[in-house]
Amino acid sequence: MKAKITLAKEFRIGDIDKRIYGSFIEHLGRAVYGGIYEPGHPTADENGLRQDVIDLVKKLNVPVVRYPGGNFVSGYNWEDGVGPVENRPKRLDLAWGTTEPNEFGTNEFLEWCKKANTECMMAVNLGTRGPEEARNLVEYCNHPSGTYWSDLRRSHGVENPHNIRLWCLGNEMDGGWQMGAKTAVEYGRTALEASKLMKWTSPGIETVLCGSSSRNMSTFGKWEAETLDIAYDSIDYVSLHQYYGNHDDDVMSFLALTMQLDDFIYSIICTCDYIKARKRSKKTINLSFDEWNVWYHSNNAPFEKWSQAPKLLEDIYNFEDALLVGSMLITLLRHCDRVKIACLAQLVNVIAPIFTQTGGGVFEQTTFFPFMHLSNYGRGSALLPLVDCPKYDCKQFTDVPYLETIATYDEENDEMAIFCVNKSTDESMVLDVNLMDFDGYKPCEFISMDGYHKKDENTFDDIKVKPHNNPVPALDGTTLTVELKPFSWNVIRLKK
Repeated sequence: MKAKITLAKEFRIGDIDKRIYGSFIEHLGRAVYGGIYEPGHPTADENGLRQDVIDLVKKLNVPVVRYPGGNFVSGYNWEDGVGPVENRPKRLDLAWGTTEPNEFGTNEFLEWCKKANTECMMAVNLGTRGPEEARNLVEYCNHPSGTYWSDLRRSHGVENPHNIRLWCLGNEMDGGWQMGAKTAVEYGRTALEASKLMKWTSPGIETVLCGSSSRNMSTFGKWEAETLDIAYDSIDYVSLHQYYGNHDDDVMSFLALTMQLDDFIYSIICTCDYIKARKRSKKTINLSFDEWNVWYHSNNAPFEKWSQAPKLLEDIYNFEDALLVGSMLITLLRHCDRVKIACLAQLVNVIAPIFTQTGGGVFEQTTFFPFMHLSNYGRGSALLPLVDCPKYDCKQFTDVPYLETIATYDEENDEMAIFCVNKSTDESMVLDVNLMDFDGYKPCEFISMDGYHKKDENTFDDIKVKPHNNPVPALDGTTLTVELKPFSWNVIRLKK
């Protein structure tokens, strides 16, 4: 199989906001307790934060982490998670049917963010609570001193403000499963007032409006239009959520789902711009894809109701999942002119690239590596390649390219990277890359993940699926030629 891509500096899509490589920690399952926080663990610091987990988070180079939910936040009283731990109440978490001990809360998470070299994307409860409680949390976190909430923070041992800049206005508020679910008008009004009060309390913060929970919702599109029509002038981003699964064990249809993802993103951009035009506004609303991942392996796993930190949603990912995760990130980068924030949901244990054993070890799931490569090497601006490659048909889609690809150009550091997925299960792809005006750029590294069975997984004892280095591909003038093995993830790095 042969393919060709052409790259030029003029093919620039837009600057890549580093927050597109964000992630998510919810008070769900073992994401917090037994994940990032485990007092008594051999690697835990004085605050109970697992250093082995932090080390892997740093490898992923995650710039922002959404917290504390998710469905959890729609019933969360943030005041329960601050102050002396011995005085904090245990609560029933109705979102997931568990007990929340509140041993870990706002200040503990912000301390973890510092140690993990990341920032917080804080979500407020607009389900069972409203604008008043939201602005109080902003004051607690961001106001220096001299008021009730800021001085309460100082009394809790945090003298300097956290200065959280990014805030989610609730979570999936159109979902009937959500505590305090609302109609579009109800939510739009609540979000408008919350955002207004929050920004008055801490000027300069950015707020994210909840989009529809899924493109499969009956109100999808209409929800975005109605809520944006109300809150447009006060908010900065609208959220998107999407999870995919290979329920039919049809790998070619599974890897084609990025075509649906591409259409989903484009639909929301069109909706935002429709409201912009209707309002005759000069303001552009960008997108926050703050939940995305593969999720289907663990949907019906049993657990004991009202238990604390049970094993919930602990997908063990395989190689085909890693290829789709890489392909989804490539799709997000294709829209980096409008998708400014994205959060892989989630970060540890719960549908996550990092998996721990409570009291024991930690390992990188198969999905860890494509995310790591893109987050570390996919910086600067994104370039849209002109692609000429074979295509295939599957159950849901026609004309699916066998090659999923994007290029990034870091002008400041004189580096570029090309990310590729060869979806063919049995044919190599000889790829010619025409670099056009990238004079002086030469390949310096060729990383791939290939040769694995589509169902291969990693475990504590065996990191079976992992990247390896290959000989640097040949460059003839402005044409780089590289062989992409069947069913593979590939990263070609170049430097001037």
